[in-house]
Amino acid sequence: MAAPGENLRINPDRLWDSIMEMAKIGPGIAGGNNRQTLTDEDGEGRKLFKKWCDEAGLEMGVDRMGTMFARREGTDPDALPVYVGSHLDTQPTGGKYDGVLGVLSGLEVVRTLNDLGIRTKHPIVVTNWTNEEGARFAPAMLASGVFAGAIDLDYAYQRKDGEGKSFGDELKRIGWVGDEAVGARKMHAYFEYHIEQGPILEAEDKTIGVVTHCQGLWWLEFTLTGKEAHTGSTPMNMRVNAGLAMARILEMVQKVAMDAQPGAVGGVGQMRFSPNSRNVLPGQVVFTVDIRSPDQAKLDGMRARIEKEAAAICTELGVGCSVEAVGHFDPVTFDPTLVGRVRSAAEKLGYSHMNIISGAGHDACWAAKVAPATMVMCPCVDGLSHNEAEEISKDWARAGADVLFHAVVETAGIVE
Repeated sequence: MAAPGENLRINPDRLWDSIMEMAKIGPGIAGGNNRQTLTDEDGEGRKLFKKWCDEAGLEMGVDRMGTMFARREGTDPDALPVYVGSHLDTQPTGGKYDGVLGVLSGLEVVRTLNDLGIRTKHPIVVTNWTNEEGARFAPAMLASGVFAGAIDLDYAYQRKDGEGKSFGDELKRIGWVGDEAVGARKMHAYFEYHIEQGPILEAEDKTIGVVTHCQGLWWLEFTLTGKEAHTGSTPMNMRVNAGLAMARILEMVQKVAMDAQPGAVGGVGQMRFSPNSRNVLPGQVVFTVDIRSPDQAKLDGMRARIEKEAAAICTELGVGCSVEAVGHFDPVTFDPTLVGRVRSAAEKLGYSHMNIISGAGHDACWAAKVAPATMVMCPCVDGLSHNEAEEISKDWARAGADVLFHAVVETAGIVE
């Protein structure tokens, strides 16, 4: 077996054209995408991906979570596959590259191998994980979490979106319930290529992020119960104001995160007022606190402090308070051997690079629980992601895909 020579590169035009073709499915309103998981648009994106995989001679398998596995055979029937992938689902106001770059770059690895007539010892499996984003069904990285044994399949099926539709029913509706047991597949290694979703690589003028760790996170869903009342005729001292409690908790979360610097973040991106009328104090407020850190003790300490101080805030205001952890994974240290291969590939190909910790969660974080895993990152303009204005350059896309190709193929082993 041998590693690929430095003259071997992916086809950047084909990769870019594929990304732009996928972006036509589920277009947003401002140049990005709205292809949320298990929608009709997600189903259309899956069909296009399968068509491309079929054309590349790959064998498609689908598990009971709807995750798609497209296999290129290796020369050794007993060798475990090298998996490479990400996700095709997007945020409601998502960009064209988040997740999609990783899936289609994995496909480009296989297409390039086909072009060059290269065989590998280990099979290579290009993967599209279901519901990575968690925008429609919480938690995020749902399918990979079930795959890793961290989330129960029945629990996943019962997750509901904002309209009360269940994950299981919607997966069946779009026709992507597979017959494979989730997690039955065994991996030799897992690679994931992704935009950084932050500003560090661009600010440091580096083309490749060699991802060594991924932050852990807690998603804490708060349900605050007050008393609906007229905003104009209810005296201030007689209010049971769940909205006020929410505001004080948000300010407290900011302080907790700042006190935990460096290496910690916290915030709230979603909330629901009920009845959500401009002249009615809310009877209920539901919101999710998102806290993250690569330090386990710091992460858990932030959660404990937030829950304790939130309870005190609500007690003072006479507001009911309940908390449910709706998403969690521990900080991840990626496999040093695979990390080294990514770094070596960047050096061999002449791309500037630096070590980086992923601030966002990824399917690679769950894959790392069951197999050696790592990630490759490229910059995104102004660090912007989860936004329709998310943007990368074609040169950045190519560089990361080149590095991915070399790291994956070295791990799969070229057969002379």
